[in-house]
Amino acid sequence: MTLEDIHIYHTNDLHSHFEHWTRISSFLQRRKYLHQSANEEVLLFDIGDHMDRWHPLTDATRGKRNTELLNEVGYTAVTIGNNEGITLSFEDLDTLYQRRRFDVVVANFFTANGTRPQWVKPYQIYELKNKARVAVIGLTAYFSHFYKQLGWTLSEPLEELKHQLAEIKEKADMIILLSHLGIHDDEAIAEQFPEIDVILGAHTHHVFHEGKEINGVILGAAGKYGMFVGHITLTIDSETLHVRKKRAIAYDSNQLPYVEGEKEEENQLYEEGKALLLTEVARIGEPYRSREVLARLLCETLRSWCNVDSAFLNEGLILRDLPNETVTEYDLLSICPHPINPTVVDLSGAEYQEVIRLALEEKWRNMMIKGLGFRGTFMGQMIFEGVEVKHGKNGLSFYINGKQIEREARYKVAIPDMFTFGQLFPEIRRAEYKVYFFPEFMRDLLRWKLQNLQ
Repeated sequence: MTLEDIHIYHTNDLHSHFEHWTRISSFLQRRKYLHQSANEEVLLFDIGDHMDRWHPLTDATRGKRNTELLNEVGYTAVTIGNNEGITLSFEDLDTLYQRRRFDVVVANFFTANGTRPQWVKPYQIYELKNKARVAVIGLTAYFSHFYKQLGWTLSEPLEELKHQLAEIKEKADMIILLSHLGIHDDEAIAEQFPEIDVILGAHTHHVFHEGKEINGVILGAAGKYGMFVGHITLTIDSETLHVRKKRAIAYDSNQLPYVEGEKEEENQLYEEGKALLLTEVARIGEPYRSREVLARLLCETLRSWCNVDSAFLNEGLILRDLPNETVTEYDLLSICPHPINPTVVDLSGAEYQEVIRLALEEKWRNMMIKGLGFRGTFMGQMIFEGVEVKHGKNGLSFYINGKQIEREARYKVAIPDMFTFGQLFPEIRRAEYKVYFFPEFMRDLLRWKLQNLQ
């Protein structure tokens, strides 16, 4: 029996954090060269959210420079994450991979009419030198409602996986799943589909330092922001092509070999994006030297843009002031970098009063928050538009545009979409009526307002 090793390297959830990218790129290219020199097979995958529009270069090029960076390393295939999928307009996503030199595999991704775009494959089968056939399937997170508003359609991931596995089971000797679904779905898939050899995970930013084996399936995951690089080694019988051994490790990027000029390259990527964004979008009569004043302007804009009676948001959405009369795209990105969309929810008066009570608590001012699309640090105080709170003998009473809120009445409220996720505001999360506006971010509303100041 002759044994051979297949080396699989994987990254995920870089989110345009290029602090380690030069080091990762050098490491992967060097490893690829060494394996190929030893006549060993090597495959390289990214599991989505490589791009994030908080970074000037990604925002300015709508992710196309991220595609070029993946090309330079020599990736074999990628799948998309929600940052590729729902923070770009239809046209921007449809052209994101025009110049790719790798495969894009996303089995549950379709156009609105149910066909796959020309740049997407449900799976790809790679035939190795020893004739072993490796099938690679991709799946992305099931944010079907959001994709629909942007002109795309998603199928349910596990049902799609069943369909694709049935199609490829006779065509492949090994199966690798690129999963931007999250750790819980990955573990469930491993239990349900033991015919899969490897699941490379993403989305929930988890790390498996030495992999995790479930039901004979090995799971790999490399955290977030390029902090780790994953490496799976499959040892196969070169005659029967059966997998005999599976090993996994996650390399800490801080411990990868230093690359001369890496900090300069990171800065260069930032400055390249900044230069592209130094285009004037508005001229204002007086600078805004207060974050709170800008946050109030954004809240006022949110209410009018969504055409509702009231709105509220957190001051932490605004990261700095506007000190100059000329406003550029870079200013808007620096002020409000979050991929957060305007949203309208419908609440009863009783529910809205509970939301307001909670929003008035002091805890928000210094609450640190990560995720939910938020790219700042502190939530900051809550700012309202159209809402008045009065203190009386019987406690607080609440008014919208001068009229007291009625417990049984219904109210439409404009908010940042992050309030509908997690446990920030339970009444909002439970609301049945939610309308998300795509592809506009909160900074797009701010641009619109600054361009139309009287």
